Amino acid sequence: MRKEKVCFLEHNTLVLQVSGHFTWDSAGQRISMRRGEMLLIRKNQLGEITKMPLDGEDYQTIIIRLQEDLLRKIALEEQIEIGQKYAGVPNILIPGNEFLHSFFQSVLPYVRHPEEKITSTLGILKVKEAVQLLLHTMPELKAFLFDFSEPYKIDLEKFMLSNFYFNVPVEKFARLTGRSLAGFKRDFQKTFGKSPRQWLQEKRLTEARHLIEKKNKKPSAIYLDLGFESLSHFSHSFKKRFGKAPTEWVE
Repeated sequence: MRKEKVCFLEHNTLVLQVSGHFTWDSAGQRISMRRGEMLLIRKNQLGEITKMPLDGEDYQTIIIRLQEDLLRKIALEEQIEIGQKYAGVPNILIPGNEFLHSFFQSVLPYVRHPEEKITSTLGILKVKEAVQLLLHTMPELKAFLFDFSEPYKIDLEKFMLSNFYFNVPVEKFARLTGRSLAGFKRDFQKTFGKSPRQWLQEKRLTEARHLIEKKNKKPSAIYLDLGFESLSHFSHSFKKRFGKAPTEWVE
């Protein structure tokens, strides 16, 4: 099993599960897939990916990034207009059908034979085909795929309380809340009375203390999930904050 603690997906992303078990964990959703399933992930999300092979088979996933510049070209070619911002769920499992399964199979040779260089033209055609099949399968995805509005200024407090454990730069948090870095820091100070880095450190350590004290969690089992890069860094920060190492902490 391999866990990628933080993944920031800048573009709408289509995930094709070839073999093994895939889990996507974002602030509001947890979705798992097995062989033959497809997941559409909304752009500008933070999440955690867990990859696990099953029954001795290799783990394989195909990732297709639906970049906004190409989606804009498709919208112009197809004369697609969206009048309002997408407000649905950010991650959608795509129901399988004969067309999508055929597309799935057609992509595999390009992945399995990387020495056969796929041309840019063929790559664009494959992405366009994926978009058309998604719209054929779920016409309501039009609003999902072709929402080109800028990120709006979302509720800072609600967002940070849901995503504090992701180990990403403050600049990414600013972008995801629809703010410039200066605006983010200013609004953050007004909301929490502290700088982003100070608040994040204290919030993660407080959550760690709660998990150790109340949930009997081992430090080695939680430090990655709380945004710390190493156990030693976590232990040092914890002891500096609470006066004892996490392994020494008792209620």
